[in-house]
Amino acid sequence: MKCLSEESRTLGEFLLEPGRTTKKHVPDAIRLKTQLTKYSIHDPTLKSLQLNIPITSAIMQAVSDDNLAIALAKEGGLSFIFASQSIEDQCSMVERVKKYKAGFVTSDSNLKPTDTLATIIKLKKEKGHSAMPVTDDGSPTGKLLGIVTSSDYWIGFDPNDKLVSELMTPIDKLVCGYDGISLSEANDMLWKNRRNILPVITKEGALKSLVFRKDYDHHFNNHNELLDNQKRFMVGAGINTKDYKIRIPALIKAGVDVLCIDSSDGDSDWVREVLLFVRKNYGNDVKIGAGNIVSGKSFISLVKAGADFIKVGIGGGSICITREQKGIGCGQATAVMEVAKARDKYFKETGIYVPICSDGSIVLDNHVTIALAMGADFVMMGRYFARFEEAPGKKMVINGNTVKGYWGEGADKAQNWQRYNVGGKESTLKFEEGVEGYVPYAGKLKDNLEGLLYKIRSTMCNCGSIDLSHLRKNAVLRPVSLNTIREGGFHDIIIKKE
Repeated sequence: MKCLSEESRTLGEFLLEPGRTTKKHVPDAIRLKTQLTKYSIHDPTLKSLQLNIPITSAIMQAVSDDNLAIALAKEGGLSFIFASQSIEDQCSMVERVKKYKAGFVTSDSNLKPTDTLATIIKLKKEKGHSAMPVTDDGSPTGKLLGIVTSSDYWIGFDPNDKLVSELMTPIDKLVCGYDGISLSEANDMLWKNRRNILPVITKEGALKSLVFRKDYDHHFNNHNELLDNQKRFMVGAGINTKDYKIRIPALIKAGVDVLCIDSSDGDSDWVREVLLFVRKNYGNDVKIGAGNIVSGKSFISLVKAGADFIKVGIGGGSICITREQKGIGCGQATAVMEVAKARDKYFKETGIYVPICSDGSIVLDNHVTIALAMGADFVMMGRYFARFEEAPGKKMVINGNTVKGYWGEGADKAQNWQRYNVGGKESTLKFEEGVEGYVPYAGKLKDNLEGLLYKIRSTMCNCGSIDLSHLRKNAVLRPVSLNTIREGGFHDIIIKKE
């Protein structure tokens, strides 16, 4: 038995000491770009991925589906689509993110001229698209005959059996581009002709792809979008240690940018087996993170097995009861600082930088900046995102308050026994490590995240840091007493109630 004398601390037990704020330290000048996956100063062929903001969403059913992934990628962050679902469903979510914005979009909502309005309504409900090409055979590569949009019919007035051929705007009234056109040229055609959709066709008239004005507008209004080299939104996906030999190839085929092993016990033989499988079969082409861990020793273990980033944090999530159930874990502040120390030492010795992710324990907005100052390259949050309109949880009204459902992957509702794999054959959870509940509804992701990012930038200005690298290197953190925490809130006044 070994007993450590130093107690572990949480993020809320520290404050950042202000530094010199110069005229160059203004929020708009602060750079939040950060490493997502490892790089080597000695090996330029090792391609790394970056985030435009140091924010990712948790691998949870109640948090990260394709809708939230799209919303977060627009702001520069990344979602990891949850793994506790079928391989087919997870791949479909990844595909929807990758297809949402691709410049030239292959249509997956297509009609035949003999289809009816009922078909249009059904397809719109299934796919969510209001613009649907009409081809001779109803395929995405058939001869283009026209396009149906929501302005071409009026539900309740047009009969459901009305033919698509009677509703569509025929091709002779469309503006089309030809295969080989550049994206810039396509956007120019949309602008000059005041159109919302530009079908791209072959010389023979077969549909090739679609270019949407809304994609250009979205990019114009979201300069920070997180895009791959084909200008598609980037998206991650969680995997488990059970079906990874089938799930990983399927996710790669679906277009996933980065994987992350979703395990409650990151320093295990099962996690290492997954990492070794990826390196053996894909080399460094497939990016994969691992965790969760809380010590420098575990960090080295996973890095040597091939992890591209390491997830830090056990038992600190808002719905996690692992510490209560098992008596394992570590205060998040202590865990992040110890792992960051091991990362920096490893980088100094090898020239390989492996980013770390602070996962969980974010109670207040300022905890994000504190975690980054302690050494985290980015954070992962669950409760924070579960509150938003785009999250999967059901919105409801309870006691006059609008809330959204929120549950942990360790809760029985998630049925995610694979996350707690300890080598057994069980297909059910023997005991829960998470709870189910509600979080206050907070509206749109964009509106809330903009406020959080401004707070991060403003705090970095106060600390005299222009980017995250400088913050990690030069931040001064001071542990605080309980009275200091109390002093930091409002006191000795009567709060005005609206």
